[in-house]
Amino acid sequence: MSRTLSIEHLVCRYDHHSVISSLSLTVQQGEIVCLLGASGCGKTTLLKAIAGLHPIASGTVRLNDIALDDNQHHMPPEKRNIGMIFQDYALFPHLTVAENVAFGLRGMPSAEQQAIVSEMLSLVHLSQHEKRYPHQLSGGQQQRVAIARSLACKPDLLLLDEPFSNIDTQVRQGLIKEIRAIFKAQGVTAIFVTHSREEAFAFADKMAVMNHGEIKQFGSARELYYYPTSRFVANFLGGGSYLPARKEAEGIFSTVLGNINAYSGTVISTGESCDIFLRPQQITLTPLEHGRARVEEQQFMGDHWRYLVDIEGYKLFSTSSEPISLGENCQLEVHDSTAIAFAIE
Repeated sequence: MSRTLSIEHLVCRYDHHSVISSLSLTVQQGEIVCLLGASGCGKTTLLKAIAGLHPIASGTVRLNDIALDDNQHHMPPEKRNIGMIFQDYALFPHLTVAENVAFGLRGMPSAEQQAIVSEMLSLVHLSQHEKRYPHQLSGGQQQRVAIARSLACKPDLLLLDEPFSNIDTQVRQGLIKEIRAIFKAQGVTAIFVTHSREEAFAFADKMAVMNHGEIKQFGSARELYYYPTSRFVANFLGGGSYLPARKEAEGIFSTVLGNINAYSGTVISTGESCDIFLRPQQITLTPLEHGRARVEEQQFMGDHWRYLVDIEGYKLFSTSSEPISLGENCQLEVHDSTAIAFAIE
């Protein structure tokens, strides 16, 4: 698989303050990559640097082995063949849907423009809306127009900044699935920014979890969720519990629940105290009159129940498809195939 985007040791600053710190990232052709992180972590700055809308202090940005920025040369944004879709879609309100899609095709023969516009509108299922104006469309339809306009120019790379944030919750998941299918069918290489792990899981092939201008971990959703390399990534990708433990041997840790087989997310010596990180779905609760655990909190989540249980003073989150009463005693069973051990910080 050929490389589409290569970033090496990128540094970006605002008023002499580093926002991106020696960041490196490779995106392969046809991949959808998510930049995931809290507000202010540098996601949008990185997107703008790739597009050429924010100057870099040092490092290199290459697209299809062509240098866009390398400390000596800066390619203007309009020459990079990179499409960018903004949070507010940036559609022209005075232009029809068809005219918006054709905007970047100016200078091309009219017949060719019309053919491309028709192809793009068919791709995003808006052929019947070509004469409408943006204000006559729903948020999801406006997003599809923005995507059609970007794809019409056949960019080498597509950048999306919080693309689903203005979409109603009721239609968001369906739209994410639809747009992902379009990108995959067209072989689009894309990077998108979000602070929502649910959007990242549903839309991306790979995720880069960012904090303070650095990529803390890069990989598939499954890799990052089940095999985080730091407490930060483990915590950011979803609530879990930390259970005090002691490393007895390679892959074996003793806890109040007995020995647990776990993967070491950080370097831990035999005999050293540490913490086992467990996601709620890794802990099964079974009501038992003389069980050692006790249900302290109960929350109905629609398709399952979420519990906070206490076992000898330690608090653990668990899930179950069955209701268990507050105060009820339980037995805990840990599914340890993906348990992670972290050294004590």
